[in-house]
Amino acid sequence: MKVISSITELQHELANFDKEQVALVPTMGCLHEGHISLIQKAKRLADIVVVSIYVNPLQFGANEDLDNYPRTLEADIVACENEGVDFIFHPQNLYPEHGIQVGLHVDSLSQGLCGASRQGHFDGVVTVVNILFNIVQPQLAIFGEKDFQQLTIIQRMASDLHMPVEVIGAETVREEDGLAKSSRNTYLNAEQRTQAREISIALSLMQQAVAESLSLEDTLEIALAHLKKFGIQAEYLEICYTDSLQPAQSLDTDKPLRALIAAKVGSTRLIDNMPLCPTSAAKPNPEDNPLCA
Repeated sequence: MKVISSITELQHELANFDKEQVALVPTMGCLHEGHISLIQKAKRLADIVVVSIYVNPLQFGANEDLDNYPRTLEADIVACENEGVDFIFHPQNLYPEHGIQVGLHVDSLSQGLCGASRQGHFDGVVTVVNILFNIVQPQLAIFGEKDFQQLTIIQRMASDLHMPVEVIGAETVREEDGLAKSSRNTYLNAEQRTQAREISIALSLMQQAVAESLSLEDTLEIALAHLKKFGIQAEYLEICYTDSLQPAQSLDTDKPLRALIAAKVGSTRLIDNMPLCPTSAAKPNPEDNPLCA
């Protein structure tokens, strides 16, 4: 495995592989089991795996945690080596010295959910992912479904701009009690960590409510009541169509649906989501987190 910070050096190395499939796993480091699952999926699907580690300043807004974002490069290198990664790309800076003048903009897909409170966040995401695609030129790119809005936007970017890369989603990896793996979980103290698990439980209750043919309004109310019981105030809790991310008007639909949430536990903002299966007669098993989309 090679750790490379130079764009030119990485491109020179990758030029040796003209027939092999290259998969890119973009990360901001502080790798956990969720990232490892992305790497493992990339290893199954491609011949060469590149993991990028870059804390992207463009996707952090004012008063967000750019300076405090956890950076664990040495541990990340060990984790990647253990998984058989071929290259770690760890650039110091991907932008011009005096600031970027040309970037990408996301339209309606970024207006709701996380985009409503994080103005410009997804513009920063697609801009850096576009740069990474241009540098690495992978055939495949793997992103986690935990960041479902991000995944949907990047898939749409690749489609709209006719990029020669397949953007593949990988299931959310969870702790034993259901909490979605996240680098931000390291910010939680013991009490907050216990509280945070109720987020995934609320989503599981929504899966159960939908399987029992409850209405959209009742499904949301069950989850909100559960969160309130444990002192969690949702920034948003919505049921959306998976393709457009627009709020569903009813559960009486054949379109795939997703329940999505953002909530603060202490000062830590956590996000999660689960698929909903309104046409399924069987109750989904929250432990399996079945994919209905």
